[in-house]
Amino acid sequence: MTLPLNSEIIFHTPGFRGYKTDEHDNRGAVEYVSVSVTGTTCALHCDHCDTKVLRGMTDLRRFDGSLFDMCESLAEGGTRGVLISGGSDLRGRVPLLPYIADLKRVRMELGISVRVHVGLPDEETCAALGEIGLDGAMIDIIGHSSTIREVYHLDADPEDYEDALSWLEKYKVPMVPHIILGLHYGKMLGEDRALEMIVRHPPKLLALVVLMSISKTAMAKVNPPTLREIGAFFQKTRGQLPFTPVMLGCARPMGGMKVEIDRLAVDSGFNGIAFPANGIVEYARQAGLHPQFVNACCGVTW
Repeated sequence: MTLPLNSEIIFHTPGFRGYKTDEHDNRGAVEYVSVSVTGTTCALHCDHCDTKVLRGMTDLRRFDGSLFDMCESLAEGGTRGVLISGGSDLRGRVPLLPYIADLKRVRMELGISVRVHVGLPDEETCAALGEIGLDGAMIDIIGHSSTIREVYHLDADPEDYEDALSWLEKYKVPMVPHIILGLHYGKMLGEDRALEMIVRHPPKLLALVVLMSISKTAMAKVNPPTLREIGAFFQKTRGQLPFTPVMLGCARPMGGMKVEIDRLAVDSGFNGIAFPANGIVEYARQAGLHPQFVNACCGVTW
């Protein structure tokens, strides 16, 4: 077993999703809120999501006011951090530019943690994000053209994702890349190349997630990669980024497979797990780790 950078492991349970096991209960947690600036609208209708993920977010368009006003109201209610997300346009960009001024005010006047989902950003967006003082910019990195075109329905190539990493690095935006294992209809296709790109642009932290079936999408009945494939990639990632925090993010299959995936993350020396399966806290403790809980997005600490 590989231990994390230190012997602490953080379990993240942001309040935008209800979570209760024998080991932790985040019900009633208000510290962290996810907001979609586009509501449930997305131009891409990706095969693995088809806007379903957006439906669990707070819809900015239903708020009678600006993004700053919403965040101010949330902060008054106890919120300490927000994830600003939304659907993409036809070029893969989450439309964040109209909200830059508000996001600057949120950081300067409210002092709460701010993360954003950027989609596939252009340089103008990356430059603007560099002026905010973000906690992190979350970006899915895809390493195969077929996946980008067939799953995301996007006219782009892996080089475009590396350009985005370069721009975020250039403008000193803390990068929180994600790799979705099995994104190509359950097959491991471009994950190795995605990892290679990320290694060339060292991030603040890396989150790995595993394809999970979402009902009423084109991938509703697709099987994820095998546990052997998942474990091998976990170990490879830890080996190639020995000094970078590596997290197991929110998305992965449920049930017994979730338990096994979470154990693989612990065994591989990951630094944190979002929404751990029941029993994983004790599993980590028995491995010599010191579990901590944070009701916020993976990698956020107060």
